[in-house]
Amino acid sequence: MKVILLKDVKGQGKKGDVKNVSEGYARNFLLKNNLAIEANQGNMKTLEKKQESEQKKAEREQEEAEKLKEELEKLTIEMKAKAGDNGRLFGAITNKQIAERLKKMKIKIDKRKIEMDEPIRSLGYTNVNVKLHPNVTGTLKVHVTEE
Repeated sequence: MKVILLKDVKGQGKKGDVKNVSEGYARNFLLKNNLAIEANQGNMKTLEKKQESEQKKAEREQEEAEKLKEELEKLTIEMKAKAGDNGRLFGAITNKQIAERLKKMKIKIDKRKIEMDEPIRSLGYTNVNVKLHPNVTGTLKVHVTEE
């Protein structure tokens, strides 16, 4: 019996897959627990439409991420911090502080998407990577000046 999986099923496949399973397994487990629906013509068309809309949505998200990337690369963020001799900071500039500064500038980016190996601990310009989408990574300039 052919079924369309509505959820990931261990040992069978992922959501949206069309699988050929035994009739007893389909009727007694998959259909009963709403893990799958029968793969008739109507359900197959519905699945195709749903996959098309998801693909369009994914493309739109990537385009928005590309636009945001271009906007971020033109931007330079000014951060002030107390510094000692040789341009070393008392403390550090973290991804949370950068995210808060972006939020004040009406750009909402989660602090976990700002990729820094370690916090900024010196004065000057630093390039910080921002993961906007699985396929899109932007670069943001952070200028740390003495307070």
